[in-house]
Amino acid sequence: MTVMSVALKLPHRMTVAEFLAWHPGDGQAWQLIDGEPEAMAPASETHGRIQAEIARLIANHLARVGSPCAVVTAPGVQPYVRASSNIRIPDLAVTCAPPMPDAGLTSAPLLAVEIISPSNERETWTNVWAYTTIPSIHEILCARTAYIGVELLRRRPDGSWPEEPEKIETGPLTLASIDFACDVAALYRTTHLARPG
Repeated sequence: MTVMSVALKLPHRMTVAEFLAWHPGDGQAWQLIDGEPEAMAPASETHGRIQAEIARLIANHLARVGSPCAVVTAPGVQPYVRASSNIRIPDLAVTCAPPMPDAGLTSAPLLAVEIISPSNERETWTNVWAYTTIPSIHEILCARTAYIGVELLRRRPDGSWPEEPEKIETGPLTLASIDFACDVAALYRTTHLARPG
């Protein structure tokens, strides 16, 4: 998601509990970055199409195999590091935990998905590295909006993460955390994007 920094006149930095109880009433989505609320700009149509297609493909797969897991759109997730002052909002997540109505957070996400636009790349990668601190997350998928191509981070068996994501522009994409596979181009079915080069 695209992030818009907005200067708010707050009496103090917010904790997660204060943020979850806060209702600015402006109709925007917000995330909490190191105690500071940040408004999230509306996504581009290309961003929205990719997000919807990934959600559809994964949800259909989970239903087909009878999985109890679910895709959650714009979930609130809490990084493990500096947890008391951070709530990040990926574009999608998959969790197998039961729903927690009114909690404001998605419990135990296995997979996080971000859609990266040229205008929000720095902020999105900051969020991605924060997701690596969440113990339940096994994979993080980042899809590009400028061209057909994804980047995948997968937690190693020893719990560590690679320094760089795997880049996939053609052929199969496998998400081991949910036993899902498809051609990368399928994520871009409703766009008119081309492969790079």
